[in-house]
Amino acid sequence: MGCQAPEPAPLLATIDLAVRFGGFEAVRDVSIAVGPRAVHAVIGPNGAGKTTLFNAISGFVKPMRGSIVFAGADVTDHAPDRLARLGLARSFQICSIFPNLTVGDNIRVALTRDLSGWQLLRRRGRSDGLDARLERVLREAGLENEGGRRAGDLSYGRRRLLEIVTTIALEPKLLLLDEPTAGLAREDVAPVIALIRKVATRCGVLLVEHNLSVVESLATRVTVLAGGAVLCEGPYREVARDARVIAAYIGTPRNA
Repeated sequence: MGCQAPEPAPLLATIDLAVRFGGFEAVRDVSIAVGPRAVHAVIGPNGAGKTTLFNAISGFVKPMRGSIVFAGADVTDHAPDRLARLGLARSFQICSIFPNLTVGDNIRVALTRDLSGWQLLRRRGRSDGLDARLERVLREAGLENEGGRRAGDLSYGRRRLLEIVTTIALEPKLLLLDEPTAGLAREDVAPVIALIRKVATRCGVLLVEHNLSVVESLATRVTVLAGGAVLCEGPYREVARDARVIAAYIGTPRNA
């Protein structure tokens, strides 16, 4: 009888994490684990605690109790900039780019995060492999023909894709995406899915997403939050048929 290979250690784990605002406990004893090359989705109704959980993991709010372990180290009290240096990158619900820079220069700023954006622009002539990295990132995102365009002139869907690309350009170990397809037209969703799928071959991805078709397409594991606590966790097809999840969030199960 052969030996089964051990499960890889989680890249990220929260253990009994709780966040309180005054007398309101927004996150209650949440424990999740994200693998090193997996897409883990967090879903739930509005007010379930999804964004607060993301804010705690990325260092923007401090938990009242519990712990956060990233890449084998306790990072519960780390600030966002320190987490970023360790390889945890996060995008937000609101698209954040430099609209007056070109698409390519937005990505250049991310690729040279140790320099200020204007220092970078003064050093554009240097041949240090930056152009090759930029071309690879543009090609991976399907933006290779738009590198010279002013970012503010892109459609909302393409701006959102660029915002995700600049986060990916940091080459994180773990990528946190907060509603990456929110507000996108149907034709803009597929490029975002394709990009996330590519990225998940080399880093872990934790995403909050309301579009359940996107979750079903991408996620290897799904955690459902309700009232700040974990209601259910498992593969999407199991979660989507759980009576508690249907009652709290989904409604009629998909493919029932």
